[in-house]
Amino acid sequence: MVLDVTGRIGGWPRRMVALLGVTTLVLVAGPPGMLSAAAGGTHLKPPQDVEVSITDDTFTLRWASGSDPGRNVTFSADYQTLTTNNWMKLPGCQYIASTNCDFSSLNININVYDEIKLRIRAEEGNSVSPWQELDPFVPQHKAQIGPPKVHLEAEDKAIIIHISPPGGKDSLMWAMDKSRFNYSIVFWKSASDVRTFNTMHSRYRVSPLSPETAYCVKAKARLWLQRRSSVESPMHCVNTTENTDQLPTPENLQVSGEGQVYILQWNYTHENVTFQAQWLHAYLKKTENFEAKWAPLRTCEHIRTSWCTFPRSAFLSGIYFLRVRASRGNRMSPWSQEKEFDTDSQASVPTPVLILKAVNSSSLRVFVGTQSKSAYQRYLTTYEIIFWENTSNVEKTLTEERADFVIPNLKALTVYCVKARALLHTHKWSSRSALSDTVCQRTQPGDSPSVWLTVVSCTVLAVSITLCALQGLRRLVDYVFFPSRAPPSAINEYITEQSLKNILLSTSEEQTEKCFIIENMDTVALVEETHRTGEGHKTYNSQTSEDSGNYSNEDENSSSRASDDLGQEASVWRE
Repeated sequence: MVLDVTGRIGGWPRRMVALLGVTTLVLVAGPPGMLSAAAGGTHLKPPQDVEVSITDDTFTLRWASGSDPGRNVTFSADYQTLTTNNWMKLPGCQYIASTNCDFSSLNININVYDEIKLRIRAEEGNSVSPWQELDPFVPQHKAQIGPPKVHLEAEDKAIIIHISPPGGKDSLMWAMDKSRFNYSIVFWKSASDVRTFNTMHSRYRVSPLSPETAYCVKAKARLWLQRRSSVESPMHCVNTTENTDQLPTPENLQVSGEGQVYILQWNYTHENVTFQAQWLHAYLKKTENFEAKWAPLRTCEHIRTSWCTFPRSAFLSGIYFLRVRASRGNRMSPWSQEKEFDTDSQASVPTPVLILKAVNSSSLRVFVGTQSKSAYQRYLTTYEIIFWENTSNVEKTLTEERADFVIPNLKALTVYCVKARALLHTHKWSSRSALSDTVCQRTQPGDSPSVWLTVVSCTVLAVSITLCALQGLRRLVDYVFFPSRAPPSAINEYITEQSLKNILLSTSEEQTEKCFIIENMDTVALVEETHRTGEGHKTYNSQTSEDSGNYSNEDENSSSRASDDLGQEASVWRE
């Protein structure tokens, strides 16, 4: 760089200004190694193998130091969220001398469903390493489910298992999933007596057990929809208490529906005791202190039988829990094992109604309906179909999921009878309706040659009769509305003169009309009316018995000849 050494800028020589500019340029553009060297330090390597570990609400950042051991190196980390463009100091991870830090306090400042980024670097005195940046991640997706907390409560013949959800009641990580946890419980007395239970509730009672016996429990939490499982809890053991003079617990609770009431039954061997029952909404079992929310079943208090009834109207559609205990004076038994009770499982399944229709010679179409609406409309219904030949007692069964289906492989021209029932199945319960009324239907004819011949013959006969009827109808219409213009043959053979034929068969509209009237063998009258403009009317009468003598010779002669000829013709016709 060539500079002018003469001249001054603000009291400074030009050469001095140029040197300051070069120095500044070196400080800004120099690489980290040069920065360290300029500061008098040694080049630092960034942390290696950096990873984030999250279990419940505990956030941990771990790494390996890239520097030689024995050096006084510390580490600091920053974080960034999608809502901020600036890097901020990661709480709990500033100037850390070890190779891990806990930044759980960040959970309070962020949404666990938002994506975040981390970076970390090494520091030694005034020297710093380049940043090591991690890939972005979502804390809730990366988090591991920690083991649930287990507490055991012992009785003489039972153990009550209390389970707290992972992370505890104040967990932010699982705040939206507390009610979705399922628990798998492993329960054993010895290696040869291991039981496994699955429950959605935080309290589970295991009975009957042996008094004064040690039992152990381990539990695991699961989120089924997310296909995530926790690590297994530590093993917890407890001894059942000694056998006291306490009344035994009612066992084997069962609920069934009968008409407009539910029937609650249980087993109990002792006499001279009374019973009381309680109920609880299933969703309340996921809340804290739900024990205080059990309510008495009014129709099942202070009864002496091992069963009781309560009206269907007392419970809306839903899932409940029932429990029973016995008492005698001041002595009471523990509460029984809680019985889950789904009102839909005890609802009356309506009996199906069938309609049959013959499709062809080998199948029947079946339509299944109901006469009333049911609470089961939201469940998948299947139908058990029973059918048989009307002349046989051999029944066949098939199952259909559709309400409109075909029964195949049947015999032609055979009467089949069908009845059905509705079946409902869920993962917890199943129910069925009563059998429907029996409906019978004959299948259609088959495809044998004799049947085809009969069908063809009947068709031909029907067509022939129809054609004959149409032909006769046509003749009748022609006779009535379109009569023949030719005279009968008996008359036609005696009319030889063309003039007479023209008269009889004339179809043109003429001004002259001629009529021949044959009165008897001896009299013929000829009447001729001529209508012409400016002319009068002439009438001729000729009788063989009289002659008026008032006609001219010409007219008289012509009339006489015509009368004689016509008289002769008429005589011939009569003969």
